[in-house]
Amino acid sequence: MRWSFFFGLLVAGGLPAAEPIRITKDGSFKQHLQWSPDGTRFLFTRIHEGKMALWTMSAEGTDLKRLVAKDTPHFDGNWSNDGKKIVFVLDILQGTDGKLQIDTINSDGTDHKTLVPHKAFEESPRWSPDGSKVLWVSTRDGNPELYTCKADGSDIKRLTSEVTFDLHPAWSLDGKKIAFSSGRTGKQKLFVMNADGTKVTKLTDGDGLDSWPTWSPDGKRIAFVSHRDANYDIHLINSDGTGRENLTSHSSQDTSPTWSTDGKKIAFISTRGGGSDVYVVSVKSR
Repeated sequence: MRWSFFFGLLVAGGLPAAEPIRITKDGSFKQHLQWSPDGTRFLFTRIHEGKMALWTMSAEGTDLKRLVAKDTPHFDGNWSNDGKKIVFVLDILQGTDGKLQIDTINSDGTDHKTLVPHKAFEESPRWSPDGSKVLWVSTRDGNPELYTCKADGSDIKRLTSEVTFDLHPAWSLDGKKIAFSSGRTGKQKLFVMNADGTKVTKLTDGDGLDSWPTWSPDGKRIAFVSHRDANYDIHLINSDGTGRENLTSHSSQDTSPTWSTDGKKIAFISTRGGGSDVYVVSVKSR
């Protein structure tokens, strides 16, 4: 099993501004939801007919398309800030675990290339806002740590050095900060650091696991997945760690938050309809 992919599936105050709107109704497993930079499409991991692959669809839930032609599993895609490219994980199946590598592809499905060849578990790739770097998680030095490389795969740099897992990195929209999940103080909690790995600050405390942070477009808030209320909900927190609120507050499993480009909505994956589907909820401004 791929550790961080499945860890992400297993990882209060406030009320949502409105009841979430259901976008899909097929119920097939989905995860790693990403809103496109122009707000017109979603990118996500989907298991369909027994195959894990990247899919896109319109923001209204129509025009569903598989992105990559390869049958080998591929998942956890991330749009470049101009929407022209997608970076993702490709799994070259081998035994029970396979070989994970980081690949890129144009958003229309052309020009598939390997960016970071398999060396260990290579996962959670994220384009920097200016498109010059890719941030990702690797076990190449023994345990999951955060690394960056240039957009051509060169100049690999290690950003974190901890004996526990550092996972689920996310760039702030100005490229100056990185939020991530780490078990360095016990349970997985959210941390933020400078883009060069300096000045690490803890953002969340309390019970349960906190994971998969994603920054609002204005950089003032972070949405994330938390298990502190006995199931997985989408929470919001100010970028300084204050003002946490449970956005979804539902008995189902709510995961994989992604912000709209105007910061007024959050899309997420929920099992509240019986399967695994995409929902969108409005977010109150502060």
